[in-house]
Amino acid sequence: MAIKDFPVEECILQGNAACPGCPATMALRMVFKALGKNTVMVVPACCTAVIESLYPHTSFDIPVMNIAFEAAAAGASGVEAALRMQGKKDTTVLAWAGDGGTYDIGIQALSGALERGTNFIYICYNNQIYSNTGIQRSGATPYAAWTTTTVSGKTEFRKEMGDIIQAHHIPYSAQTCVSYPDDLYRKLKKAKSIKGPKYLEIMAPCPPGWRFSMEKTVEMGRMAVETGAWALYECENDVVTFNGKSKLILEKKIERKSIEEWIKYQGRFSHLFKPKKDTKRIQTLEDHIDQLWERYRKCYL
Repeated sequence: MAIKDFPVEECILQGNAACPGCPATMALRMVFKALGKNTVMVVPACCTAVIESLYPHTSFDIPVMNIAFEAAAAGASGVEAALRMQGKKDTTVLAWAGDGGTYDIGIQALSGALERGTNFIYICYNNQIYSNTGIQRSGATPYAAWTTTTVSGKTEFRKEMGDIIQAHHIPYSAQTCVSYPDDLYRKLKKAKSIKGPKYLEIMAPCPPGWRFSMEKTVEMGRMAVETGAWALYECENDVVTFNGKSKLILEKKIERKSIEEWIKYQGRFSHLFKPKKDTKRIQTLEDHIDQLWERYRKCYL
């Protein structure tokens, strides 16, 4: 669907507390346009709990329930059950959480909701850090990235959440990116049309957390895909399909760009380039991404 044909109605109102260039707010605009106003949103502790404004006011024009950090999927399960008992089968239940509240603190509630077959959409907007609480590392933080708790660079590779979700064999899951609104919108519309648990993860480059200039949010997301640091794909009934440039990289119709082309613009990786270039760690990250894509090819080609 062309962007010019997206619904014009906005559910994110003026007065929200988002940072300039905020990827979460950009993504939410597309989410609300795809899902419509007949949506109930459950938000745990995260940037969005601040973006929506301070109680008793809200900048979201849909019902929102704020809940504890670890309980987004559990809270959404309760909302879905209550709506079902009331006979409101057309209302979309949306759990919206960051990577900290998904990969780490909220994974047990999410796994339980997927196992139970809860009819909801769970979206993780992945900025690869605990941005709202001071830029700490999460399970989604990439290798060698600076955070306030990994000041010399993270020593572990990021968790492959997509694999964990697919192990639950739910009807639909997908990875997308805020820089590709057409891909994001299409996957949301598909998820809305499917009954049962659905999981979407949105790459959300964070200007203050990643240390890049706020006008480069879209560019950073695109470069994440073009370097293979992030893949666009969807999994419907255990069948995985890659999308866009990720499909071309998978099929070796185009070469992915060097990871250095992405990380050199992010202050969180600046220690890899000064006072002198850390070739070893940059190559370790490059090799890890090569291995990831070889695994993709082995599994999905």
